[in-house]
Amino acid sequence: MDASANANKSDVHGRLTRREAAMAVVGLGYVGWPLARHFSRHFRVIGYDIDPRRIERLRNRAVRSGALDGESFGESGIVLTSSSDDLSEAVFYIVAVPTPVDEEKRPDLAALDDATRRIASHLKPGDYVVYESTVYPGCTQERCIPMLERLSGLAAGVDFKVGYSPERINPGDEVHSLSDTVKIVSGCDAEALDTIARMYGEVVEAGLHRVPDMKVAETAKLLENIQRDVNIALMNECAGLSWRLGVDFGEVLAAASTKWNFAPYSPGLVGGHCIGVDPYYLLAKAGELDMRLPLIRTSRQTNEAMGRNVADILLRELAARRKAPQQARILLMGFTYKENVSDIRNTKSMDLFARFAECGAQVDIADPHADEEDVRKAYGVKLVETLHPPYDMAVVAVAHDEYRRLDEAFFRNILSEGGLLADLHSVCRHRVRSLDCWSL
Repeated sequence: MDASANANKSDVHGRLTRREAAMAVVGLGYVGWPLARHFSRHFRVIGYDIDPRRIERLRNRAVRSGALDGESFGESGIVLTSSSDDLSEAVFYIVAVPTPVDEEKRPDLAALDDATRRIASHLKPGDYVVYESTVYPGCTQERCIPMLERLSGLAAGVDFKVGYSPERINPGDEVHSLSDTVKIVSGCDAEALDTIARMYGEVVEAGLHRVPDMKVAETAKLLENIQRDVNIALMNECAGLSWRLGVDFGEVLAAASTKWNFAPYSPGLVGGHCIGVDPYYLLAKAGELDMRLPLIRTSRQTNEAMGRNVADILLRELAARRKAPQQARILLMGFTYKENVSDIRNTKSMDLFARFAECGAQVDIADPHADEEDVRKAYGVKLVETLHPPYDMAVVAVAHDEYRRLDEAFFRNILSEGGLLADLHSVCRHRVRSLDCWSL
């Protein structure tokens, strides 16, 4: 092959712009699907997911998530597939698969390894592979690249390029979208960084932050969420103390927030696949270096225990109203891990339900966003389509917009006489005046 042919092959951005080749997004969850949609404005995109059901949902516009709402712009440039054979047409791969933890809270990289193997089987000289999945510092260099090299027979940095650009998608957030959020980009060398930055520059209007090393980008992603975990744990501890003191912690926060340098975090249940998971990736890497990181570890333990702690407080509140748990009927409002999304991964509403049920209470679960089949398969519990009042306690566990619009009359109609409204996110705090109300 002559020099001009080599130069043309290495011009990945140019080939994609001229639609001589395609890019692939591997994993079409809350991160991958927005990526595929945005990039399809400019390039041919292969949207690949191992789950045929998800592909069918996307094709039918049936996904009920704030991030996967079937919004239409440029999908004509996306080929949706669950066949990894279709990845052979790609020259630029973005990996956006989930990286959860297992039951022992250890990093579970099975999906990342699987995606890497599938890409390696199609990898060609001149190709690019960019990882967006959250990983521990050094994972891309120490785990992913050796696997790509071993399975493809190619050399990273010579035959193909690798980069890391951590996802910053916030499901259900219409303000901080992909294009409106600064993107961190890194590459295995200067050429890789330039090309990767040029690619992301097509879809990110807020700008790019280039970092000199992939490990820096990996660590920055973890720090973003660990900072929030630690601060929420602080609020949860202080809220617990305030409850014992008989002090309204909402009023405490309002007062403290009048100081210019007070960070206004709030207490709450920390679930999902970011804040509740990312600290374990850093803790795992620290363990390899014989470091414990006690602040991060303790904060995680505090937040992990919050669901059951809140449930115990609410059961005591019922007991104070002469209602034994075995006689109580409870409505749990919200089962997704956060408001206005359908994602139920690592939801702390399950901790509330489990504790209530463990004590003998009858619990109905309702959620306007969660998929009933997904809930049943993942947790073995059932959502109710129709409420069956009266309830001795209604727990607003997730701040869905639908719940924010409810008025005092609604709760009056579903609660028994002397019933308790547990408003964990204070969504009804200033609208409910005459009912007995408890909040974080």
